[in-house]
Amino acid sequence: MPPVRFLDPATPPHIATLVILSGLSALTMNIFLPSIPGIARHYGVDYAVIQLAVSGYLAFSGALQLIIGPLSDRFGRRPVVLGALALFLLMTLGTLLAPTAGLFLLFRMLQAVVVSGLVLGRAVVRDMVPGAQAAAMIGYVTMGMALAPMVGPLIGGVLDEFFGWKASFVFLGVAGLAVMVLCWFDLGETAARGSGGFRDQFRRYPQLFGARQFWAFALASTFSSGAFFAYIGGAPYVGATVYGLGPAQIGLHFALPAVGYMGGNFLTGRYSVRLGMERMALAGALFTALPLLASLALQMAGLLTPLAFFGLVGGMAFGNGLILPNANAGMMSVRPELAGTASGLGGMLTIGGGALFAALAAWAIAGADSALPLLLVMLGAALASIPCVLMARPGPL
Repeated sequence: MPPVRFLDPATPPHIATLVILSGLSALTMNIFLPSIPGIARHYGVDYAVIQLAVSGYLAFSGALQLIIGPLSDRFGRRPVVLGALALFLLMTLGTLLAPTAGLFLLFRMLQAVVVSGLVLGRAVVRDMVPGAQAAAMIGYVTMGMALAPMVGPLIGGVLDEFFGWKASFVFLGVAGLAVMVLCWFDLGETAARGSGGFRDQFRRYPQLFGARQFWAFALASTFSSGAFFAYIGGAPYVGATVYGLGPAQIGLHFALPAVGYMGGNFLTGRYSVRLGMERMALAGALFTALPLLASLALQMAGLLTPLAFFGLVGGMAFGNGLILPNANAGMMSVRPELAGTASGLGGMLTIGGGALFAALAAWAIAGADSALPLLLVMLGAALASIPCVLMARPGPL
């Protein structure tokens, strides 16, 4: 691993820079969640329309990752990240000035360009260290990144209570500018630029398409994170309508899953090198499903309180914290020379699947008087990840 000097653009970035860069992506996704009912009222549209700010954002994130990965393999990580952050600032300004719900949703979806920080943060780690070491380092990076979704809805809820829903997007603009300055000074290039043109990078996708382990890790990531994205799509409704919580209370309860995710990330950092990516990913898939089974049992017995609902989702997030860093490192280890492309393609599948699960959850929970429809969607996604992880084991099936 090359030496790292903090705030030196000629060396690889410090891990703190990768944490902050990835954290901005996570913060952008969920800081405004407690404000969705208020945004709907502001524009005079249904909750389901503004919920597209979640599922549509995820869909755009997935599509963009098909481009971000090959771009960074061809031209380098640094210019792609800096360009994406500049576009993010423009789109954030658009959300603040949008006069209609349609324009707000357009700019909100285009904010998804910030996902480059998450995709390329993983690729930078894989550039710096190999295999299981990458899984461990990604675990530490995403453990810190979990602070953003933990405090994001809480910050958004408090800002909404005192200043209105636009305050969250002002916060994102200020944070985006600060991260861009940090990356300008510290995000040194880590990738050797690819040969040939941009089209040649896309021609290398079949090298990934034909790899069973890539698909196994990618689908495991898609389904396990799909349980969490379904939660994001339906939990604001559950909190506000089923349990009658205010924006600040919803934001506070949203912190519980992030605590679980950090715990899973911590164990990933400690044990992935010793136990291997496949074992850690399987443990994560099981831990993702078991708390949801417990939550479903409480719901059927009429005992599911807001604290129990959000707390058990924290257990699910613990499993996500185990499986996702290992699945991401596994995807990028199939063809190390295509780490950026693999991160982008795998991220597209994960985020695109997440958009579908978020939309499905919002549709399922609409008009419901309990959390049952949401729990069924989340549990189905979590259970589907288990056979995918088993497919990732090396050797014949």
